[in-house]
Amino acid sequence: MNRIFSTLAIISNLGLGVTFILGWTVISPDVEGATGLPLTVHFLTALAALTLTLLVHAIVLTYFMGTGRWIEETSQAYQLGIDSREENIRLKYRTLPGMVACITLLIVTGGFGAASDPGAGLNMPSAKTIHMLLACASLLVNALVSFLEYQTIQRNGRLIEEIMTSVRAIRQERGLDQPVAAE
Repeated sequence: MNRIFSTLAIISNLGLGVTFILGWTVISPDVEGATGLPLTVHFLTALAALTLTLLVHAIVLTYFMGTGRWIEETSQAYQLGIDSREENIRLKYRTLPGMVACITLLIVTGGFGAASDPGAGLNMPSAKTIHMLLACASLLVNALVSFLEYQTIQRNGRLIEEIMTSVRAIRQERGLDQPVAAE
């Protein structure tokens, strides 16, 4: 999962970065000769980056839900105790506040981006400034949360490997992995 997550997180953070840079290319419609193309490109890139970033956070949540269930069932089946499950729960709940913060920031940033669109017909002079400040915060928070998610996924992977080591030892001790002789 580390490799998959790191690849997806890098791509989603780069997508947000590209969207941020494209936002600086948007020219005010009041300027003579301004076209709507940079705004359209920024808007479409933002939608793609937002969708991918939300997907990455959803994958992390799904990963922790799935591995948590596996750890719970394996711990019960092999009578390993509840320490591993409790550690998994701590890891999951360590990532949740960051995920919620990222998702909220991204949605609110998009909302203020829509409000700052000249074609929206809203008369909100500060929307552009708020959108830019939220975009800066979204970039920073998402990068930090991605790093935190990577660390917790790594620790969860080590936890799973520890459980697998215990399971292998128990199975070998009980002779469960011996080949069955054909009759």
